[in-house]
Amino acid sequence: MAKKVSKNSRVGQRAANAGSGKDHVKVIKAIKDPVTGKYTYKQQIIHKDATKAFFADKK
Repeated sequence: MAKKVSKNSRVGQRAANAGSGKDHVKVIKAIKDPVTGKYTYKQQIIHKDATKAFFADKK
């Protein structure tokens, strides 16, 4: 019979896996073309700490 893993053990494993995929997010930004007025969408997968910089960029 399998033993249940304690909560404290899982917290320790989370620290060991720092930099894994859970630290990244998919962001999508709508960019309007000044000539035609149509929207295009820029999407990227970036680290969650860089989201403000992604949306601050006007390109």
